[in-house]
This record gives sequence, C-alpha cells and structure tokens, in this order.
Amino acid sequence: MALSTNFRIQTPSFHTPHSTFLHVRYNMFSCLSLRKKYAKNRLFLHCRCCALTINGNQSPTVFTHSGKMLFSLFQEMGFNEKATEAIINANLALSFTPFESVRTRIQYLQSAGVIGLALSRLVLKRPDVLTAQEIDELLYFIVNNDGSLDLKGKIEPAQIERLLNKTEPRFFVGFEKKVRLLLEFGIPKEKLAHVLNNVNLTKALCLKSFEELQRLLAFLHRFRGVDLILRRPAILNYDLETQLIPRIGFLFELSGNDEGTTATVLRKLPFLLAYSVDHLKDHVEFLNSYAGLSYEEIFKIVLVYPTLFSASRKRKLHPRIDFLKQCGLSSNDIFRFLIKAPLFLSLSFEENLAYKLVLLVKIGYENRTKELAMAMGAVTRCSCKNLQESIGVFLNYGLTCEDIFDMSKKHPQVLQYNPESLEEKLDYLIEDMGREVGELLSFPAFLGYKLDGRIKHRYEVKKKLSGEGMSINKLLSVSAASFSRKSKRKKPPTNVIVELNEK
Repeated sequence: MALSTNFRIQTPSFHTPHSTFLHVRYNMFSCLSLRKKYAKNRLFLHCRCCALTINGNQSPTVFTHSGKMLFSLFQEMGFNEKATEAIINANLALSFTPFESVRTRIQYLQSAGVIGLALSRLVLKRPDVLTAQEIDELLYFIVNNDGSLDLKGKIEPAQIERLLNKTEPRFFVGFEKKVRLLLEFGIPKEKLAHVLNNVNLTKALCLKSFEELQRLLAFLHRFRGVDLILRRPAILNYDLETQLIPRIGFLFELSGNDEGTTATVLRKLPFLLAYSVDHLKDHVEFLNSYAGLSYEEIFKIVLVYPTLFSASRKRKLHPRIDFLKQCGLSSNDIFRFLIKAPLFLSLSFEENLAYKLVLLVKIGYENRTKELAMAMGAVTRCSCKNLQESIGVFLNYGLTCEDIFDMSKKHPQVLQYNPESLEEKLDYLIEDMGREVGELLSFPAFLGYKLDGRIKHRYEVKKKLSGEGMSINKLLSVSAASFSRKSKRKKPPTNVIVELNEK
C-alpha cells in the first residue's frame, strides 16, 4: 500500500511532509510512531538511534529495547534527548555499530582516564571516537600495553583527551610503533611517560610518518638528541625540514661548524629551538653591527649565556649596549664585560638595574665611567636586597662609603657576597685574628675566601709556626701547594731538643 503524498508524520520532536521522507533524519520516537501505524506493511528504514536495520516483519520489542539502551547509555554520560539525537545524527556510523561495541568503547575510554565531564565533552565534539576502528589499537595500547613500555596509567587523561579531540582517527595507525622508536632511539623507559605527557602527541607522533620521525631522531642524535628531548620534549613537535634543520643549522654555522659546542648551547637552553631563524639572526646582527662584536665573540657569549636570545632587542639589548658604550667601553671591553656578566642583558631596568645604580652612585661611583660599568657587572649576580645589606654590614663595622668604594674598585665582588658570610669573616678577622677592619682596604679579596676551608685552617697552621704577625695577603693568596710546602718544614727532632736543654 502506498502512502498518500499529503500524509504528515507526527513525532514528539518534529513532523515533515512524506515527500521528504527519504531525506530526513528520525529519532527513536519517530521510528516507533511510524512502525506502530503501519505494522502490516513492509517498511524498510535505518534507525540511527538503535543501531539496527529493521523492517515491518521485525519485532518492535527488539527495536525498542536496543534503542532505549543506547539512549540510556548517553543519559548516563549526562546527555539529554536533544544532545543524544545530535550526537547520533553527527555520526552516521552509530547507525551500524552494535550497541555492545559502543559500550565497550566507552569503557575503554574510561579505563584510559577519560571520565565524567571530559568524556562527555569529547563525545559531543568528536562522536566518531565511539565508532572509528583506528582508535581500537590506540586505546588497547594505552590501557593494555604489554608491560615492556611500563606506560599503563602513566599517560595523563588530559593528554589522551587532547589527542583524541585534535586528531583524525586515521592518523592513529602506527602510534605504538612510533612510541617504541623513541625507546630504540635511547629514551629511557622510565622517562617515556614524561616525554609523552609533554609533547603535542598529534604533531609529534600522529602527523609524522614513521620514516619522518626516524629522520628527525637521526638528525638530533648529532647534537645529543636524547638529552635534548628529555630536557624539552616539545622539540618533537617541530618539523625537521622547515624548523629544526634551519634553526640548528644557524647555530652550527655561528659556532664555526662545531657540533660539540652547538650541542652544549642547545642543552643549556633547548627552548632556543622555539625561535625562528629570523629572530636568532636579528640578535646576532645587532651585536655584530652595533656592539662591534665578531661572530666568534658573539658565539662565545651565547655559549656562556644562550638566554640572551630571549631578551628583547629593542627593550633590553639596545639600551644595555648603549649604557656600556656611554660608560666608555670599547668593543673588546663590551665582550669581556658580557662574558663575565651576561645576565646584565636580561635584567629589568626598573626593578633591578636602576636600584643598583642608585646604590653604587651613593657609595661614590660616577655616572658614565668604566668603574661604574665594572661595578654593575659585579652586582648583576646578586639581588638588590643583598647589595643593600652588604653595604650595610660594611658600614656597621666602621667602614665608610669611601672605603667601600675603594675596596670594590680593587675587588668588585665584595659587593655581591652574602651579608651573613661577610659578618662571620669580619668577626673572625677582628676577634680571632686580632686584626683591624682597615686591613681589608689593602686586601679586600680576604672576604672571598672560605672561612672554614681556607682562612681558619691557614691561620691556625701559620700561627703555630710563625706567630701572629703575618700578612693576610700572603697567608691566603699563595697556592695550596706552596702553602703546604712551607708548612711542612720539619721541626728539630725531640732527642736533639733534649740534648740542647741538658747542655
């Protein structure tokens, strides 16, 4: 029997003219309504909500029961009828996937740690995670790996959710093989989870073919690749041809084609590989043209302090080099300064350098002088609080600002020493050694030696041999070998002393 052309199908959610019958999507209730009204006629249709193909001769009990189970399953995940219908309509494969397969897939996702709101969010955005066959291999690997990789429960659920959310299922093929390649490359098994949890798994593994990943790892091997990846796993996210080769190649050329020193720079700051070649080149050309440094000198500074590439050229590098030039430093002076105090390039002017400049000027340094620049280099390694407290210690022990200025010109490091350590050494100098604090003016380096390891030991040894009238300069500045030779001069044997006493 044919349906009339003006017949309208009534359902709880919508109705539509029969002329569009073959082109619309129906939910469980529309299917049931149609099945009940025309039970005697052979009617063929696919019902997405129950994942069954039915006809007029099939039992409505089976249809109803299967559809209700699927809807019930989604309701347990927190979806209402409207959201469930949207999920089913967005993934046609649900129409042909057995209910047990869908339920098993959800259980696997939950076993992988994707539960609750995270699971609902994932299914709503990527309903194909419930049906795509390629996901089976991935989930089995994550949940039931054979133990040789020791990854069970160690990949963070948020990382798994991101992977499933951002990646087309077809790219999951070969995932386990690529993970095992990392192990073959040299990543320790106990560190494998750390690497996988700190990369973009889509970029690092899924979108790269096995061969591409092999070439990338082989290239990094020249520059201590295992160490690089462990320090910054995100390196695996980069493309070999367009990112890694140009960036490492630039540093390699700057080093004079020295793989060892290039590897050292990368190990100190693996984040360098996040910068484009243009960024790296801009910093190098600035130091070459404006500071007058040679490429060899620039690389030596980079070797000591690769973080200079993180400093803004306009906001930090330019004004810092300007300051050094205004203080009268030549290109050679600037190179020596930056080798000793490269941190100067990165410190904030308002929160750090400006405050230190004020303190240095207060104790006697003049603006735009080499002495001021050298003092600034010395105090870059200490905090503003440390500098202020150190000056306070000297003043408390009777030294004047002029004395501090004179000492720091001879030995700039006195301004960066720990205040508590200064107090201990000054107390020992005055109380135990019986010296005047003024002796520091001629030998301020005294404050740089270890109290227990050198000052006390040498003073006690010399005191037994020579008495107390010794120069603190000679006491501490001679080498350990020279001091040992002098202190081991043999005393007269005991029997000789006895004979002399008898005579």
